[in-house]
Amino acid sequence: MQHPKKQAALRSDAQRNRERILEVALAELTRSADAPLSVIARKACVGQGTFYRNFPSREALVLEVYRYEVQQVAETAAQLLCTRPPEVALREWMDRLAQYAMAKAGLADALREATTARGTMKSLAHGPLTEAITLLLAANTRAGTIRPGVTPDDFMLAIAGLWLVDPHSDWQSRAGRLLDLVMDGLRAGAPGPAADE
Repeated sequence: MQHPKKQAALRSDAQRNRERILEVALAELTRSADAPLSVIARKACVGQGTFYRNFPSREALVLEVYRYEVQQVAETAAQLLCTRPPEVALREWMDRLAQYAMAKAGLADALREATTARGTMKSLAHGPLTEAITLLLAANTRAGTIRPGVTPDDFMLAIAGLWLVDPHSDWQSRAGRLLDLVMDGLRAGAPGPAADE
């Protein structure tokens, strides 16, 4: 039986290897959807055995990179709410989501190539993004800065056009205009701050 400290060190090394693979894979797959797994393993400085122990297939790697990235975007919602008013946090988070969507176009291509399962991207993103959106909408509803009763599904439908913007075009102005229109719609009918605030 291994000593607990040795087991912890092994787990720590394994976690570092996994994170290094994910970081390299993100960069390589964003650059090229068909980046060879051997190149990713080499640049992550891990052997083939370590690589395939963590990610037994291309699909497993691509899905985990996508899941990891979605989680990063989702976590910014709480961070923004800690430092900004709810309405500002919501609009800035929408910008972060747009930046993610455009910057990761290569990753989206890799995900489409790695799996033919319909709805895979939506199901992977659904949990973390829904939690982030729920948090932001609830804060804005309490503050009276958006109309009451907006659900995460309403929000996702409203910003669905974001996924149609060409990342190789002038996406910043197009996405910004779309998201400003969404914010205008969310504000319509907002009750304003409660009287006792």
